[in-house]
Amino acid sequence: MIRETYPYFLAGELISSEHQIQVTDKFSGQVVSSVSLATPDVFEAALNSASDSRRAMKELPPFERKAILSHCVKRFREQFEELAMALCIEAGKPIKDARGEVSRLIDTFEIAAEESVRIGGEVMNLEISARAKGYRGMYQRMPIGVCSLITPFNFPLNLVAHKVAPAIAAGCPFILKPASLTPIGSLMIGEILAETNLPRGGFSILPSKRQDALALTTDDRIQLLSFTGSQDVGWELKKKAGKKKVILELGGNAACIVDKDTDLADATARLIVGAFYQSGQSCIGVQRIIIHSDIYDELKQRLINATQKLVIGDPKDESTFIGPLIAEKEAARLEGWITEAEQLGAKRLCGGNRNQAFLEPTLMENVPRSANLYAREAFGPVAILSRFERFDDAIAEVNDSIFGLQAGVFTRDLYKTQKAWDQLEVGGVVIGDVPSWRVDHMPYGGIKESGQGREGVRFAIEDMTEIRNLIIRTPTDAN
Repeated sequence: MIRETYPYFLAGELISSEHQIQVTDKFSGQVVSSVSLATPDVFEAALNSASDSRRAMKELPPFERKAILSHCVKRFREQFEELAMALCIEAGKPIKDARGEVSRLIDTFEIAAEESVRIGGEVMNLEISARAKGYRGMYQRMPIGVCSLITPFNFPLNLVAHKVAPAIAAGCPFILKPASLTPIGSLMIGEILAETNLPRGGFSILPSKRQDALALTTDDRIQLLSFTGSQDVGWELKKKAGKKKVILELGGNAACIVDKDTDLADATARLIVGAFYQSGQSCIGVQRIIIHSDIYDELKQRLINATQKLVIGDPKDESTFIGPLIAEKEAARLEGWITEAEQLGAKRLCGGNRNQAFLEPTLMENVPRSANLYAREAFGPVAILSRFERFDDAIAEVNDSIFGLQAGVFTRDLYKTQKAWDQLEVGGVVIGDVPSWRVDHMPYGGIKESGQGREGVRFAIEDMTEIRNLIIRTPTDAN
């Protein structure tokens, strides 16, 4: 169960602070815990410790990195229900979704444990011309150095895992700033990391106000900044980051094409999950559903019927599918977007009513492209329907976005699959399913306003390491 107070971790040590932030149960609104906040001087101490630990982290043998990550996997399994319930309370995530996220936390650390002993290089034949005769080469991957990691509220376990686990596998000290609305899961992970033999200074987990953590972006002792969150914040951080490498996982308004050859029962079930799981608070949640005209009316009615059956309520209840949004202001914002779309000519098919932080799952059609609900990231339980005649037109509609994270396509046509893969301006194309699908070892990330770089453990490790060449010349007279 969630404790009344949580210290932060500075250089692997628990530290309590007089500066506190209150964490609420997002369903009841009641305060459940107080978490120590780090101030700028704490970040300075964390940076000094992380810089001092670079050599020790780098020299940690791969088998020891694997043992650390494997210990975390074991302990996460032991604390499975505790982690899930903490997530349910601090994030308002329905308990079934919370358990799914704990499973993904375990998967991500387990993959990182496996990858930690596979970080290799390549032997290269350099004799591509006469001038290179007698030369051979090879390269290895070296830890990049200190990593600053900034994570959002919507996946406070697994999005942390996607930064922390690769950093450990790569041998990089890190400083993590979790979201202020949901810091407890990160601190629970920190308690387990503190049980391991990570070198002193190898990790710090510092909840803080955004302005107090500025050093995580600007300080030259940091070699990599990895940020997941809104595009406005992400691109602003990149401007301030200087010469360090920057990885951005930002927002989206993901689209899903449903072609006329689709199994409608299957598509309905998957679209409902994609649009409304964890109350739509996912950057790859289904926001735009583009349906072939031949099946539009039937699929629309199926979606309305299924949406109206979703259970709204206490996220701790096993039957709940729709819990509260992270804050009432977010529900109010989205309610305003629905009203704006209606004023611009859109039709509400179902849902849309708000009660404090709860918003009914909502389907809309005829939403103009100038409306916020079409052009921006909704990040809540709203999906908009439109129709198409030609597959090329559906692709153009998906691409009509400043975002480009993932897209889904329901089709059984191989050639349309190939066209979608070739022409959709996104980081990932999911065939036969919604864009919300992700597994934790695949390369994941977006283009355009959706960010730069890729997560997925092996790909994150590549970003957290640098290639170091070795070239050997064999003299012609050598024996």
